[in-house]
Amino acid sequence: MHLSNITALALAMGLAFCAHAHASANTPADLGSSLTPVGAEKAGNADGSIPAWDGGLKPDAGQVDAKGGYADPYAAEKPLFSITPANAGQYSQWLSPGEQAMLKRYPNTYRINVYPSHRSARLPDEINAATRDNASKAKLADGGNGVLNYQRGVPFPLPSEGVEAIWNHITRYRGGSIERTFSSANVKENGVYSLVRSQTDMNYAETVDDLPQDANLLYLFKTRVLEPARLSGEAVLTHEPMDQVAEPRAAWQYIPGQRRVRRAPLIAYDNSARYSDGMVTADSLDGFNGAPDRYDWKLVGKQELFVPYNSFRLYDRTVKYADILKTGHLNPDLARFEKHRVWVVEATLKPGARHVYSKRRYYLDEDSWNILLGELYDSRGELWRNYQSHAMPYYDKQFTYEALAAAYDLISGRYFVNGLMNEESSGLKTGQHAKMSDYTPSDLRRWAK
Repeated sequence: MHLSNITALALAMGLAFCAHAHASANTPADLGSSLTPVGAEKAGNADGSIPAWDGGLKPDAGQVDAKGGYADPYAAEKPLFSITPANAGQYSQWLSPGEQAMLKRYPNTYRINVYPSHRSARLPDEINAATRDNASKAKLADGGNGVLNYQRGVPFPLPSEGVEAIWNHITRYRGGSIERTFSSANVKENGVYSLVRSQTDMNYAETVDDLPQDANLLYLFKTRVLEPARLSGEAVLTHEPMDQVAEPRAAWQYIPGQRRVRRAPLIAYDNSARYSDGMVTADSLDGFNGAPDRYDWKLVGKQELFVPYNSFRLYDRTVKYADILKTGHLNPDLARFEKHRVWVVEATLKPGARHVYSKRRYYLDEDSWNILLGELYDSRGELWRNYQSHAMPYYDKQFTYEALAAAYDLISGRYFVNGLMNEESSGLKTGQHAKMSDYTPSDLRRWAK
């Protein structure tokens, strides 16, 4: 299908229904009363299809097994209805342009199963307390390319600018640290896929024990390839600053054949994410990451939307990768969509700036600040790629994060999936502390082997 046809469909069906509901009328005093601790509307919507937030899933909401598998509190539920090309017009006001394009691109196989909505997101009390403090203290660095007076929690629970909402996503709480082994998959247009299995360690500043008090750091990150054998041992290290005006991202890479660690200045912006076969840019991992300086960010407003949510089945240890990865898209039988309120943020490439995406549109969950859906537009302004983060609450750890994420090329029919953990023997781990010496170039070479 020609790209302009997809774009025309998306614009015709999906751009006229974004309700403006900026949080500027709210104050920090509303956090925890009419608003949730992170700035979402506590009340449900008018027709009850989005319930009121009641605190989210408690840490003991279900059993977490020895392999890190989560019991699904909603396993007995059936879809309320399914959206296909035949009935998409009936639901267009709750469908993103990207999802409408998916229905058009794959008319015989793609569908959206919509389930009852559950506002399951929950954060620890200390993170909520920090967020309340941030509401009156945190501010953007010059140009919006960093956050000042911030330690942890949500920096801007009452956003008035698009870049503030994006910083809420970038800094969102994920247990203080993450350690996981997972696979990524490149799926060709004929359904054939290849896997790269990796291990990632990530420590936010709060869990780096010997970090200098005034250090300009958001997190430390390293990843190494475990499989296939031809890539095994390749590794990357990054130091992500909090104020990216004062200091850009620092990165290093280790290639076993060269037996040396080198600076890697290109792990940013629109350079291809490693092992994604050009399907994903470095700053598109996790929806968006890194410096936002090449775009003008607009906070469009709030919208009720069908989004991936409570995606326990896509994390289920009894499900195999072959069950998930189908020709053209993920298996729709395993994907769960619910109606939720999202913040809509648009990014437009600044005059004179360079990037393969001229425009980006993101949909951020009001309850967790995760980017759940996104659309990426080419240099002609036509819809090119669709992003999905199939979020689930890691209820024992009290945060919401991806079960997996998928990026679709609407033209070629290929897609890339990141974060597959179903066939791993252990789950996502959090709460580990580290020292700066665990994230040095010399440590990277030792760790990669």
